[in-house]
Amino acid sequence: MSENQSETAFWPVGLEKRIDRVLVIEWNDQRVQQIPFRLLRNSCLCAVCNANREKEKKQPVALGALPVISAAQAQPLDVVKMHPVGNYAYSIHFSDGHSSGIYTFEMLRSMS
Repeated sequence: MSENQSETAFWPVGLEKRIDRVLVIEWNDQRVQQIPFRLLRNSCLCAVCNANREKEKKQPVALGALPVISAAQAQPLDVVKMHPVGNYAYSIHFSDGHSSGIYTFEMLRSMS
């Protein structure tokens, strides 16, 4: 067990990317968790995503207006790759081009 893992009560021992766009995490206590890709993407806490959420809160939406999205955002969301960040988190790269978020084990564990 690494130093960071001894400070963290839980850590992943298995990861699976399912065809139905769900990330399955098996934790060291045998808990198995299923997190939809869209929930992962929408939960990103990076500076860009936080700024975009604040901007959306401040902009009034005109009656009947629909959001404009990019071609990448119009495609089904996929997890392109994941890699560990130290012994406490993962960096997740999404098919819409976003890759700057860091998902701590604690954050992942709290998602349902």
